[in-house]
Amino acid sequence: MSIFKSIRQWASRIKRDAVTLWFAYRHPGTPWFAKALAAFVVAYALSPIDLIPDFIPVLGYLDDALLLPGLIWLNIRLIPGNVLQECRARADGWMKEQGAKPRSVAGAVLVVAIWIGVAIGSWAWFNARP
Repeated sequence: MSIFKSIRQWASRIKRDAVTLWFAYRHPGTPWFAKALAAFVVAYALSPIDLIPDFIPVLGYLDDALLLPGLIWLNIRLIPGNVLQECRARADGWMKEQGAKPRSVAGAVLVVAIWIGVAIGSWAWFNARP
């Protein structure tokens, strides 16, 4: 198997697991702490806006390559096996039917709020210096 094929398979599993978490967040069998993390991960993963824009060299792809997969992996580990299996089946059905992952307006709002918070914090920090 070529490295490019394995990377494509890994990327498709990440997309599927992001949609899986979207269903797991709404599932009554998901523990509250997994739901809380899933809400954050799903909002960010399905957001049309990146926290760190991809045009920034190296850092732009860090969130896509390390942060997001790590959070998805952790969240998947917190969900009971039977719930995870059911949500993965629903995610596979959604991806086949819709042809794409859903979009999260809440995720875009979260990312913009973080940007605004960082901008305000930076402005306050630079203006507080003598």
